[in-house]
Amino acid sequence: MHLTEALKDADRIMSICNACRYCEGHCAVFPAMEKRLEFNPADLNYLANLCHNCGSCYHHCQYADPHEFDVNVPKTFSKVRTESYGEYAWPPVMKGIYKKNGYWVAGIGSAAVIGFTVLTSMIVGGAAFFSPNPEGFYGIMPHNVMAGIFGFVAIFALFALFMGIARFWSAIGLPSPLGLKRAEILQAIHDALTLKYMGGGNSDGCTYPDEKPSKWRRRFHHMTFYGFMLCFAATSAGTIMHYLAGLHAPYDFTSLPKILGSLGGIGLLIGPAGLLWLKGKADDRVKDENTTSMDIAFLVLLFMVSLTGFALVFLGGTSLLGLALTVHLGFVATFFLTVPYGKFTHGFYRLVALIAHAYEEKNGKALPVKTETKMAA
Repeated sequence: MHLTEALKDADRIMSICNACRYCEGHCAVFPAMEKRLEFNPADLNYLANLCHNCGSCYHHCQYADPHEFDVNVPKTFSKVRTESYGEYAWPPVMKGIYKKNGYWVAGIGSAAVIGFTVLTSMIVGGAAFFSPNPEGFYGIMPHNVMAGIFGFVAIFALFALFMGIARFWSAIGLPSPLGLKRAEILQAIHDALTLKYMGGGNSDGCTYPDEKPSKWRRRFHHMTFYGFMLCFAATSAGTIMHYLAGLHAPYDFTSLPKILGSLGGIGLLIGPAGLLWLKGKADDRVKDENTTSMDIAFLVLLFMVSLTGFALVFLGGTSLLGLALTVHLGFVATFFLTVPYGKFTHGFYRLVALIAHAYEEKNGKALPVKTETKMAA
């Protein structure tokens, strides 16, 4: 593994933190750190993905700037975490997409919107594209065509994501999932779903966007995550109803897919907007420019998927329906295409790191990671 400047700096900082141990009660990173006498790249990638970037350790650190040690765990781990996504990406040729990720997302999004505009205009004809359609948006693009396109893209995206997660899982030394105890997995899932470590070691919340503790980051994260899960549930319900129950789309506003989708869509408007607001106010000292660009691109993408989804509903029956459909499908396609190569991956990598932490806590020792290039002390 190539030893980047971020990995070298993370090794230096962890050595200092391991000698100090003032922050051991802040989150899971420091107990995991204390189980190690030295750190190889896999260790550092694990610790970086275990970090929830709450900022508490930075604001409490006696060795942070202007001290000559310049200890900055959140910023350094943000760099390492982003690099780890590329390190384990599949296929490996795609690792470069994490560099300047915001530009990649913008480029893919533009191409997807243009592509769907051309495709739908070819299907229905130029004049019909800008005319009201009595069958709604399924009269513009047939359900089976839409399902076929996104089904293919989703299968590739999920496979690529699975391969990346598997490579990370193996690199940090976790045993086979069958070799884990149920309690370890359940503990990790609980910690992930409750955002246990986004609190800085107390009940007051993150020191984010500044030194004053606040629970708003956790709240907006919850709105984003559960909003997404509700939208996923709406899509799943619609698929079951259409293909298994014989209840064909489109559905009315009192149907399960529409209710779940509307609630989820509201969450995906409020959550990302709130996180973007907090990110704009965040302390520049703990932000990594490349990571911030990737975060913003992902949050804007989620917000636009939801916003254009609502626009599609309200513009039904108007001459703007075709345009609204192509824009919405473009953003949805961008989301699927960037699932394995953007911020979406962080939730899965963090869950794996939390499983590793639960395993270490239950067994009282560090994971036996594979031997890698030694780093200078």
